[in-house]
Amino acid sequence: MSDVEMPDVRELVPHSGAMVLLDRVVSADHDNLCAEVRIHANSMLASQQGVGAWVGIEYMAQAIAAHAGWKGRLLGEPARVGFLLGSRKYQASVPYFVPGSVLRVHVHRVLQGENGLGAFDCRIELAAAPGQLPEQAPALATATVTVFQPHNVNQFLEDGNAG
Repeated sequence: MSDVEMPDVRELVPHSGAMVLLDRVVSADHDNLCAEVRIHANSMLASQQGVGAWVGIEYMAQAIAAHAGWKGRLLGEPARVGFLLGSRKYQASVPYFVPGSVLRVHVHRVLQGENGLGAFDCRIELAAAPGQLPEQAPALATATVTVFQPHNVNQFLEDGNAG
């Protein structure tokens, strides 16, 4: 993955304000992106126990959006709207992401069609502790996420034409 300084995540996703759930992009390359989320007691969608693990699917989707935004930025394009179509086999090993934890959201592009359809293998894990190798961190959640990013979102919404 890239060693260059990553731009602010808010420049890479088409979200704004409190709807940006990722804190930063750690690294990115042609097919991969790693983002970080810090869980606080006042995090969006938090309860007393923490943030429900079901929110992990949105963390994954935003990391995919950040990957698309990062790739677009390399071409001088702004962040574009995309759609989460669904997920397969979302599995979480914990019921909540607890306050005080730092999550790493990894997305790996496995399929990208010319029509804007894509699929990503995604994994959420705790950030590695000092001296711990990243691959030693157990997965807190995994899924394959399917997305769609039309070439012209306004045209697509107007008449359903993805071209």
